Amino acid sequence: MPVPTTFDTVAVIGNGIIGHGVAQVYAVAGKDAVLVGRNDESLARAVENIRASLADFTRHGLVTEDEAAAALGRIRTTTDLAAAAGAQLVVEAVTHDMDLKRQLFGELDRICAPPAVLASTSGSPASEVHEHVGHRERVIAMHFWYPPQLIPVVEVCGSPATGPDVVAWACDAVRACGKKPAVIEREIPGFIGNRLQFALLREAWALWASGAATAESIDACVRLTIGRRLGVTGPIESADIAGLSTMLAFAEGLQPHLDTAPQPPRAIGDVARRGGIYDWEKRDAAALRAARTEELFRWLEVDRGS
Repeated sequence: MPVPTTFDTVAVIGNGIIGHGVAQVYAVAGKDAVLVGRNDESLARAVENIRASLADFTRHGLVTEDEAAAALGRIRTTTDLAAAAGAQLVVEAVTHDMDLKRQLFGELDRICAPPAVLASTSGSPASEVHEHVGHRERVIAMHFWYPPQLIPVVEVCGSPATGPDVVAWACDAVRACGKKPAVIEREIPGFIGNRLQFALLREAWALWASGAATAESIDACVRLTIGRRLGVTGPIESADIAGLSTMLAFAEGLQPHLDTAPQPPRAIGDVARRGGIYDWEKRDAAALRAARTEELFRWLEVDRGS
């Protein structure tokens, strides 16, 4: 199908933690951003979150004060879905309610004339949201990770109905906001990142639930071993440069012992009801989140050669 020949405006539907971040990255990249939310109060909070985030970017030297002010000026908020009509890229970032998403894409298909590209960034495959869409060839998944301002990769995945030119255009749209597209060749539940994340989490939970180790030991083994390497070499790169024959032999002996349970351990459900495995009355969750954010900023500075 034809794809947009220009790209100057993005519409983001949903102003939560993903939506306002997507609006920010495109506004910083010089695009006009229309942020569509449920009500004026939540939109006002989203703008304040963007303002605070841009202040952090300024503090880290990643944008100037003038660039931050200009980006904020490119963001327009509204509760009117019809305001998405002029955008070349429309990004859905609403809550994980599949009926709502399907209804929303049907409305967007009527509001936004082709060749505007309709994207979902909430981790849902395109084929799960295009039920009420007539022009299914322009629907694609563009999965921005949280927080979109700080994570450089966006997973891009078309459905069997998505036009190949749309996939290529979506990758260009990802690059246009300074991100790196990671193309998924066929639809799979969870895409790449969440599958890898939950494979690790499944094993970590299983080790804890079985009494093999404490949560502190498990987290330390990830943070201070593979966690130190994964920012430089991914798992396949790591195995290759370590010596694939050696890693293969080790895997043949170890993989039969890894957790393959189809559901999380019952013990995880029990502790979920009381708030987590750790006692967060004795640990500072806010400080931990802040430390993680600062590390993500450090990596952004590395990526940009700052």
